[in-house]
Amino acid sequence: MKTIHKILVPNRGEIAIRIFRACHEMGIRTVAVYSKEDVLSLHRSRADEAYLVGKGKKPVDAYLDIEDIIRICKEHDVDAIHPGYGFLSENAQLARRCEEEGIIFIGPKVEHLQMFGDKVNARIQAEKAEIPMIPGTNGAVKDFAEVKAFAERVGLPVMIKAINGGGGRGMRRVDRMEDLKESYEEARSEAKRAFGDEDVYVEKCILNPKHIEVQIMGDEHGNVIHLNERDCSIQRRHQKVIEMAPAWSLPKKLRQNICAAALKIMKNVRYVNAGTVEFLADQDEEHFYFIEVNPRVQVEHTVTEAITDVDIVKTQILVAEGYALSDPKIGIKSQEDIPCNGVAIQCRITTEDPQNNFMPDTGKINDYRSGGGPGIRLDAGTAYTGAVITPYYDSLLVKVTAHANNAKETISRMLRCLDEFRIGGVKTNIYFLKNMLLDKNFQEGTCNVNYIDHHPELLDDPHVIDEPAAGLLAYIGEVTVNGFHG
Repeated sequence: MKTIHKILVPNRGEIAIRIFRACHEMGIRTVAVYSKEDVLSLHRSRADEAYLVGKGKKPVDAYLDIEDIIRICKEHDVDAIHPGYGFLSENAQLARRCEEEGIIFIGPKVEHLQMFGDKVNARIQAEKAEIPMIPGTNGAVKDFAEVKAFAERVGLPVMIKAINGGGGRGMRRVDRMEDLKESYEEARSEAKRAFGDEDVYVEKCILNPKHIEVQIMGDEHGNVIHLNERDCSIQRRHQKVIEMAPAWSLPKKLRQNICAAALKIMKNVRYVNAGTVEFLADQDEEHFYFIEVNPRVQVEHTVTEAITDVDIVKTQILVAEGYALSDPKIGIKSQEDIPCNGVAIQCRITTEDPQNNFMPDTGKINDYRSGGGPGIRLDAGTAYTGAVITPYYDSLLVKVTAHANNAKETISRMLRCLDEFRIGGVKTNIYFLKNMLLDKNFQEGTCNVNYIDHHPELLDDPHVIDEPAAGLLAYIGEVTVNGFHG
């Protein structure tokens, strides 16, 4: 058994603060790192210690400087690193350097990061576990001729995906054969820019599916359990917008089969720590297909925590210390110990303009008031009056998680919370989130991953006044009533 006294988080924003909070509750000292551009960042002030990382490097590259992160750990007696999500969270080299330096990496083993960081290798593991998979190429395609041959054999549409991709980058759906070559080149180019690797593979496209993922937790003693499933179908261009747990609109038997498949693949590889197995469920809600494994904590882990009352970050730390899931400190003796209470929904409030192709906005937040109240959880990292939103990082401002007894109550609770928000100085997507929550198909649980793209009316801002109405309001504003200017 290992005892962790000090944890460094090579990350920023809300996930860094989320980890710091778990550490503070456990009596573990925390260390933040920050780029030059983040010198006034909120996460820096929430840690016990904070140090500049990647001096002289670009804003993102600073957080990717593995050797400087290791230097800070060694100079300041850091026991462990928790990478959060994004940046270095799935980087096998960071985990390997931690091993070499005697630093605990709070996450999967190096072999699992390598195994699931490559989507082709992940498919191999799914095949060994005899899990249903989408028809795809056997590894990276060598050239366009191979892409064309596959598309002609299985039929359109197809998905071109980066081997080492994630977050929708390096991914293209192709519906017409004449677009195939251009999409292939675009996917390779984007994959090269985003991941340093232009290799791609091709899959048959499952039409109008739901995106379902299963939260997994494993320990070093061979125990692996799942924490139920999440429905992440509300997406825009393969980027998740709203997530919910459980996938309440799917048949119970299908949900059980998906969770069982996730457990099977992760038990087969003796997975350790937190991870997520992702699937597509077809539009008939009868079949499902393996997509990938994300070997890290997810942005949407909050909804799982709400319905299970399991603190995923604390559990990650305890597992990294060597505790079994059944140990009283964690308290999960078997799969049957995992509850599924009510319904939780997470909305990602971003500084994006829905009516301008979701272009990220920048500037100073001159007015900030958050929502709150019963059944509401807020995870924020850059949201406060006076905060400066820069163009260098992700546009996520605050995650709102609502929890209630059923989907209808949870949606009402979320809408009430979003109504309470006041954010001035930068544009946000709040009205778009409200449009989505008020949509009848969303409330009935029938939305698939393409729903937003097929319903542009969701982008309409109900508060925008047309020119004639604006003129009328201006006239009314000049009217005086009983001597008082109106």
